[in-house]
Amino acid sequence: MSVAGLIRYAAGMAVLAVAFYVFPSWHVLVWSLIGIGSVGAILLGVRLNRPRRRAPWLWTAAGVASFATGDVLYYVLAQVGPDPNPFPSIADLFYLATYVFLAIGVLGLSRAGAASRDRSVVLDAIILTSGLGLIFWIFLIGPRLADPSMTLVERLISIGYPLGDIIVVMVISRLITVVRPSPSVMLLVVGAVALLASDIVYGVAQLRGTFTVGTPMEIGWITFYATWGAAALHPSMAELTEPRVLRPRQFGLRYQLGLLIAVLVPLVVLFGEAVDDDAEEFPIVVVAFVAITVGVALVRLFGVLNAHRRNLMRGQGLRRANALMMKATNAAEVETAIRMAVERMLPPGTPHEIQLVLNDGTIPDFFSVRPAGTRMAYSRNLPAEVDGGLSRFEITLICPLALPDRPGGDPHIGALLVAADEVSLGQLQLVLELIASQAALALERIELAAELDRSSSEQYFRTLVHNATDVILIVEPDGDRIRYASPSAPTVFGAADLAGQRLSGLLGVAAENLTQDLLTLARQEAGDLVTSRATPPGGDHRGDVAVADWTVVRPDGSAVQAEVTCRDLRAEPTVGGLVVTLRDVTDQRRMQAELTHRAFHDSLTGLANRVLFTERIRQAVDRARADGGVTGVLFLDLDDFKLVNDTFGHDYGDQLLLAVSKRLLAALRPGDTAARLGGDEFAALIEEAPDADAIERIAERVIAVLAEPFTIDGRVVAGQASVGVATSADDPDGQDLLRHADLALYVAKNAGKGQWRRYQPSLHTAMARRLELRSALDDAIAHGSLALEFQPIVGLRSGRTAGFEALVRWDHPERGRLLPSHFIEVAEESGLIIPMGAWVLRHAVAEAARWQRATDTDAPYVSINVSARQFRAPGFVASVRAALAEAGLPAHRLMLEITESLLLRDDDRVWDDLVELRRVGVRVAIDDFGTGYSSLSYLRHVPLDALKIDRLFTSTIASSGQQAALVDGIVKLAQTLGLEVIAEGIERPAERDLLNRFGCRYGQGYLFAPPLPAQAALERVTAERAGPSRDVIPDGPCSSARLPSPRRP
Repeated sequence: MSVAGLIRYAAGMAVLAVAFYVFPSWHVLVWSLIGIGSVGAILLGVRLNRPRRRAPWLWTAAGVASFATGDVLYYVLAQVGPDPNPFPSIADLFYLATYVFLAIGVLGLSRAGAASRDRSVVLDAIILTSGLGLIFWIFLIGPRLADPSMTLVERLISIGYPLGDIIVVMVISRLITVVRPSPSVMLLVVGAVALLASDIVYGVAQLRGTFTVGTPMEIGWITFYATWGAAALHPSMAELTEPRVLRPRQFGLRYQLGLLIAVLVPLVVLFGEAVDDDAEEFPIVVVAFVAITVGVALVRLFGVLNAHRRNLMRGQGLRRANALMMKATNAAEVETAIRMAVERMLPPGTPHEIQLVLNDGTIPDFFSVRPAGTRMAYSRNLPAEVDGGLSRFEITLICPLALPDRPGGDPHIGALLVAADEVSLGQLQLVLELIASQAALALERIELAAELDRSSSEQYFRTLVHNATDVILIVEPDGDRIRYASPSAPTVFGAADLAGQRLSGLLGVAAENLTQDLLTLARQEAGDLVTSRATPPGGDHRGDVAVADWTVVRPDGSAVQAEVTCRDLRAEPTVGGLVVTLRDVTDQRRMQAELTHRAFHDSLTGLANRVLFTERIRQAVDRARADGGVTGVLFLDLDDFKLVNDTFGHDYGDQLLLAVSKRLLAALRPGDTAARLGGDEFAALIEEAPDADAIERIAERVIAVLAEPFTIDGRVVAGQASVGVATSADDPDGQDLLRHADLALYVAKNAGKGQWRRYQPSLHTAMARRLELRSALDDAIAHGSLALEFQPIVGLRSGRTAGFEALVRWDHPERGRLLPSHFIEVAEESGLIIPMGAWVLRHAVAEAARWQRATDTDAPYVSINVSARQFRAPGFVASVRAALAEAGLPAHRLMLEITESLLLRDDDRVWDDLVELRRVGVRVAIDDFGTGYSSLSYLRHVPLDALKIDRLFTSTIASSGQQAALVDGIVKLAQTLGLEVIAEGIERPAERDLLNRFGCRYGQGYLFAPPLPAQAALERVTAERAGPSRDVIPDGPCSSARLPSPRRP
């Protein structure tokens, strides 16, 4: 509304106010006109000024209308009713509703901006109103509650007015703190103060019973009507709900004193109550106000600390953004840095959009209006060229990128546009302004750097040419004479002064045509980068540029590999000729050749590696398919390499591998390929063989050559190998020759050492069956399909059971009960031997504990086979201890049978574990003694208790005097070392008698008993212990009392 309209409105309200006092009989009419005028003014202001959000003003109009209705009803009741001061009445309901409507409306106005989300504003308003609320309580509310003449309804209505005033004061205080002062805001504040003043006077008058209509008291209410209507009519009312740029609030001395006084009011009142002996009025209420005020003040303080912490985090984000912008080389990198900074400062998942718009003349309309600083704008009003997704949001914050002191050009570099919800924009406004200023400096720096680059480019390129390692030649437009040569020319041509010489003469007669072709093509393809049609092998294309290698021979005879290109710049006034560039790539080509060789050859032996070998197989198969020949692959694996490597060390093993590779090459034909595939695996590719038999003969020759011992560092060592053979005759496609040879090698190794086998299609079936067996074994271990049988170990003189050897069995669902020979090898290869061994250990120890409980102390021990892989598994000793503790079996009732292969490696952990097992009382025996790499040194120093002689010796002692003497020697050797001897595989009485005569005390075999189920073993023990005691051996072989200190060999 215009100023004239506001003046007319004010004059009308003044006339009505005068009429109210001059014509008392017209009170109802005049007061109704005042109320209607105020409500109408608010509604008219909403229609004329069209604020962004109308709801707060409509709530305000509802509050004023409710207040006016209450006034009209009050005056009507006062005139027509018996009581000139009708209290309470229906008018009070409208009065009380007024406070609710006004609070909602003013609160809506204060929440329209982003600053309203600042919790400190709410807390400050609460602190300010708490002090006023306490005063109201003491002087208005408290006396009314204490007035015995008032009914409950009268008391509630009476305290409702001051409480409503407190609410209005609080929301008005909040409005003042969150919006900028404007005529509309000041009119609302004046009206609220006038309303408060009249309400206070009215409350006091009601308390004294002196209130009458037509007193000066109504001036405050008239002022309230007039100012709130004028606030809505004034054009500044629309600013209250418009998006606005927020500035840091400066808390002046008056503001701080106001908060301090508000905090001190409850404390002063509480102090007065404390010193006043006669005070009895609501001390609890005073304490409550003190608690509320102090509590809110503390929350306000914590808010200040949190705000400080957030500012520190934003400062870190600004420093990171500044660092990125300082490193930026173009506007896109600056915008990326801005995006990263804003995303870090916004809560995760907050929708937003960022645009960095440069003032480069493409959007003149956008930069034609240049406000003084940051501004809020409706996204729908932005030009389409800068939208970029900003239109998804209602509000966009525009921060100008300006440098007022820019030495030249427009100070407005551009603008940073950020769109998000209004609250987020308000919270980040100051940070975005700082980012915009940093972005302006970064963009200015980038532009200045580009200008410096442009100004110094000529000098730069001149210096670059003089110091470049590439040779740059300028050749005459119509010939091949060199007009200019860069200072680096001697590095390629060996001569310093090349001007006037022919380019073809520098390369020699053989390359003259090559040179002419290059120059001719350059002239034909003017302006394009080309190379000679005679590009040598090895040349490639880089996009549209062909690159070729030339060999330049220097005067001293040395050769240089050069990469040559040519461009026709005859049209360029500064050049006027053909530019030939040569780059010395000699070292690069040599390194490439070396890297290529390393990529396809084994570094130790120099043989082809798996990659090259596989490619050679593919090529050989293609040739064989074309000419009808036969191609074969030999897959070799050294039989005892792991033993040699573990015994003598890796360096010695490498020397053996090198020697094997030389013999393998010597055994092959000149055109065949030898390869090392890894570890101790070798392979050979046999090409153009007449038939498969020829390939087999080569395999036999390789076996024979490698079977001869090797002498390395004065030691004689075996290097025999197993060989798998596969030919294209068995695989027409030839795609799986290496895999087929690997399968054949597997069969050869199972057949024994130093063997070769040729691939047959049936091997697939065998391998599939083996894989199926492995899977079934894994399932059997997991679901408990294994079983134990126990073969007695007896005294050869008495036949009495001294112990049992635990033997594992597998109850296969289809093949029935399987012996270990059917699945132990699979378990070893797959690693299932470890969980299977753990299962055997637990169940065997538990069964031995049953024997212990059945026979008291005279119980047999249990002997368990432990593979080398299981023994070396981490935690094996701990698992033995756990099994003994769980079953309650004494350690000396357990014997572990190990193989000699476990002792061949100089493994400290194996030795330590053996010592630890002996220390706790567990006994250790060497199983199958004499079949492996038996060593007297190990028998002397390894902590052992017994030897078990393999059945290969005991089964022939009755028929072979040599075997008998050998077994007799083993027994005497064991007795000398203090070890007990247990003979395995005794099946005939003669064998038992000879062993008894040799001094062997214990044995096992089918002569005494086959492996027994667990229950049968228990019954055997119970029956023997119940009979007469003969040749009692309480602890079995080697009592646990003998624990010799182990000595390392």
